[in-house]
Amino acid sequence: MIETLNIEVQKVEKSKISSVDFNDLPFGKVFSDHMLVAEYSDGEWKNINIKPYAPIEFTPAVAALHYGQSIFEGLKAFKNEQGEAVIFRPEANFERFNISAERMCMPTVPEEIFMKGMAQLIELDNNWIPNKPDCALYIRPFMFSTDEYIGVRPSAKYTFIVFTCPVGAYYSKSVKVKFETTYSRSCPGGIGYAKAAANYGASMYPAMLAQQQGFDQVIWTDSSSHEFIEESGVMNVMFVIDGKLVTPPAKDTILKGITRDSVLTIAREWGLTVEERPVAVSEVVQAIEEGRLTEAFGVGTAATISQIAQITNGDKDYILPDPAGRDFSNKVHKHLDAIKSGTVADTHGWIYKV
Repeated sequence: MIETLNIEVQKVEKSKISSVDFNDLPFGKVFSDHMLVAEYSDGEWKNINIKPYAPIEFTPAVAALHYGQSIFEGLKAFKNEQGEAVIFRPEANFERFNISAERMCMPTVPEEIFMKGMAQLIELDNNWIPNKPDCALYIRPFMFSTDEYIGVRPSAKYTFIVFTCPVGAYYSKSVKVKFETTYSRSCPGGIGYAKAAANYGASMYPAMLAQQQGFDQVIWTDSSSHEFIEESGVMNVMFVIDGKLVTPPAKDTILKGITRDSVLTIAREWGLTVEERPVAVSEVVQAIEEGRLTEAFGVGTAATISQIAQITNGDKDYILPDPAGRDFSNKVHKHLDAIKSGTVADTHGWIYKV
């Protein structure tokens, strides 16, 4: 058990959990009973409390709506074999959250609030954690500026909130993607490495166009030449080419994914050659045409491992090897699930028990 913060807790009068169908959990549409809220002003965090999940009220002039100071994280809680609530690698999310905060001129959140406050919230809503395959309690920490001021400068006031929602699989099937060579997600020197809301807002239009064409997502390419692969939608992207695990390097245009890091760590331990390097679209296309690409998949907190069944380059569709027969990606997916459930030893200290 963790030591909890000395914060005020207001419990719901009646839980709404009995109205939830845990056999049918759409991603991100069902919300648990409580949320953690903290406010920042006068250079310090204050008014830290857990209260019933409910709408929040703010002025039309709140700075976040006008100037985009808003960041978030995404992580998951599970039930292990002993029925304990566990969170996968929250320390890494805490570190990345504050990297995003610094890039967006926002105050960092103390570890005591982020980690222990979140753990106390999960402990309170423990019954909301689904105990089913491919299901979890999704955790959404986020922060936004709250100055009532119309002027382009960093806000002096912020609100930090954590809420949770029970979820099923993000993608229920293998995905079809296309190389995006017109629009860009980020550029060198920009905020691509931060989990800033602005990144996702900018990605929606090209993603919508792709979906209208029958694709599930796009694979972003570099903003200057559109020759090199970056990431795919809500996921980092990986390929197995000539028996090697190949992925673009995490840099200022690519989010440093925590699932990405976990998969690369396990791959190296299993003796697989891992190459973090620029990956050209032409290299992937040639490897597909020559039969040297055996696996392509996305990795991320929401999707964990999402198999890519088809890649389109221009007007040419490439059907990839059957996802069911892919060795590494299926094996590592099962291994990550086993670490979370406690059936495989957690040798890296990735599991945080609530």
